[in-house]
Amino acid sequence: MSKPKRCVLAYSGGLDTSVSIRWLQERLGYEVITCTADIGETKNIEEVTDRALRTGAVAAYSIDARRLFIEEFCFPSLAASAMYEGAYPLATALARPLIAKILVDVARDEGAEAVAHGCTGKGNDQVRFDVATAALAPELEVIAPVRDWDMGRPQEIEFAREHGIEVPVTQESPYSVDANIWGRSIEAGPLEDPWREPAEDVYAWTVDPRQAPDEGLVISLAFEHGIPVTLDGERLTGDADGKVGHVGEVRQGSLARRMVLAEDHLALRPVLGAPGADATLQRAAQAIPVAIGMASLQFFQHRHRAHAGTAGEQRQDVALPQPVQGIDGL
Repeated sequence: MSKPKRCVLAYSGGLDTSVSIRWLQERLGYEVITCTADIGETKNIEEVTDRALRTGAVAAYSIDARRLFIEEFCFPSLAASAMYEGAYPLATALARPLIAKILVDVARDEGAEAVAHGCTGKGNDQVRFDVATAALAPELEVIAPVRDWDMGRPQEIEFAREHGIEVPVTQESPYSVDANIWGRSIEAGPLEDPWREPAEDVYAWTVDPRQAPDEGLVISLAFEHGIPVTLDGERLTGDADGKVGHVGEVRQGSLARRMVLAEDHLALRPVLGAPGADATLQRAAQAIPVAIGMASLQFFQHRHRAHAGTAGEQRQDVALPQPVQGIDGL
C-alpha cells in the first residue's frame, strides 16, 4: 500500500485554515500536518495546535518565531521607514516570508510533497507565500484552498458547522483577522462595503477616541542605526519581542491610531491597528531630521523616492517617511 501524500498547512486557527484541514483531506486526499508560527498573534498557542488536532491534523507544530520576527524583519523595516501606501506599518507582509521558510523546513523534515496556505486570490499575501516557497523549495507544490474552492465566508462557516469544526467566527461576525506582534489587520464581511462604518467589535487593540483617557502617555525610545535599543531606559537586547509587545499593550489603553485603508487593488478595505509599531515609527520619523542633518536628510528622501518609484511599479510595499512639521527647511 502506497504511503499517503502529506501536506504542511500554515495554520492560524481561524476559519480559512480550519476548514482547509478537512478540505485538503476530503478533496485532495492529503494527510495534513499543521504548522503554526508564533509571531505574537495569540497568547495561547497550545489551544491553536490542539484545535488543529481536533479538526483532523495528523500532527501539529508550533514554532516560537517572535524574536526572529522582530529582530530580522520588523526592525530592518523600521530602519527603512517602510510604510504600506504611506500609512500602515508593514506587519502581515513582513511575516509571510518567515512563515514560508518555517513551512518549508517542516515539510522537508516530514517528507511532505506540498505546503498550503489560507490566502485568498485577492491580495498580495498569496504572492508572498507562493514566491517565497518557490525560491526556497521549488520541488514543493503550493496549494491555496481558499483560492481554489468555490466557497465564500458564509459557505465556509456552514461547512464548518456541518463538519463539527470549531471556528472563532459566526455569520454575524465573519471577519478575517491576521495579527502578529507588529500589527493587526481585519478584512471581509461588512468591511467590504465602503459605505459602512466599521463596527466597534472590529477593534481589539485600540480604544474608541471618545473612551480614551484624558491623561497623556509618554514613551521614551532610544535608537542606534535606526533600530530601537532602549524603551523607557531599559535595554531591548535579548527581549525585543517582549518590549515591543509592551509598547503595544500600553498604547492599547491610550489614543492609538485607528486606520481604515482604501487599497489600490481589488477594492480591499482593511481595518488596521498597530499601536506598538505605529508609536515606534513615529518616534523614528521625528528623530531622523535631528540626527542626520539637512543635506543628509534630503539625500535620504531622494533615495527613498527613487526606490519607492521603482518598487511601486513592481508592487512592493515601500513608502517614504513623512516629513516632520516644524523643522526648518522641511
